[in-house]
Amino acid sequence: MRFGASIWPWKWHKPYDGAIKRIGRAGFRATELIAWDDDSFTDYYTDQTVRELRQILDDEGMLLSQFVVKTPELASPDPARRAAAVDLFKRGVEKTVALGSPIINTTVHYPFGISFPRLMDRPHMQTFSQEVPSGLDWAQNYEDYISALRECAQAAQDGGIRYSLEPHPFRYGANTEGLLRILDAVDSPTLGVNVDPSHLFAVGDLPHITVYRLGDRVLHCHFSDNDGETNVHWRPGMGKIEWRHVMRALADTGFDGVVSLEFEDIPGVARGYVDEHGAYHGNAEATGGFEDEYQTALAYLTGLANEVGLNVD
Repeated sequence: MRFGASIWPWKWHKPYDGAIKRIGRAGFRATELIAWDDDSFTDYYTDQTVRELRQILDDEGMLLSQFVVKTPELASPDPARRAAAVDLFKRGVEKTVALGSPIINTTVHYPFGISFPRLMDRPHMQTFSQEVPSGLDWAQNYEDYISALRECAQAAQDGGIRYSLEPHPFRYGANTEGLLRILDAVDSPTLGVNVDPSHLFAVGDLPHITVYRLGDRVLHCHFSDNDGETNVHWRPGMGKIEWRHVMRALADTGFDGVVSLEFEDIPGVARGYVDEHGAYHGNAEATGGFEDEYQTALAYLTGLANEVGLNVD
């Protein structure tokens, strides 16, 4: 296995060439890139830029472990919106292949495309809920969603890559049971999971149990810590997750992929040119102190990996 770092906490917005080099020189052997919207495919991930990014990765001896695509309408009740989301995913497959990554990633999706409140806001709100219309056909929406996921998984399979779904609070597949249900319903060898303990722990799962239950369907991991009350993304060791258990579960299940560190809620994180969610704002690029936090985490997790018998590249 190897440790990597997601690109966006280092530099939220494109271009990403400098951030890739910085991550590599901080000691990480992999990174992830992201397309925040459909315009990214034409405005940034041009054929020329893709070639340049691949060359930088090769020069730094790094793997592009995942390419992340945003498809918020995949569970829309509108067939045209779902179809457009599938088409967007297929464009993502083309870019994933062109970039040389073995995995395309999306989060799981909100039912009916309804946006729910952010879990991080719950401690500060008197009432925390989401009103939904009466008369929605929840069973049909789930079946439509599964059908769309099947199309996406087939597109990934046709491209010779894997598709990792990432759990997220309040969405289909928010927890281990939901993920297993999706995997069973889609029934594709291409589909697996990007295990994100900060999302799973906050909805009541113990992340190491998730790893054991998913087994070889764990394709990739995002690592960050939290308090179990919200889905903040802190440095491992600063919250309540027992990382020795998680690392041992990965070793016991034969994991040999990438663990990508994703600290979105620590001092010095990049949040781009606008005020994104979270407590920390104002950095177009991550600070030196932020980089120190990552190197501390890398040493800590590498020690745990060695302790449980994981071979770290």
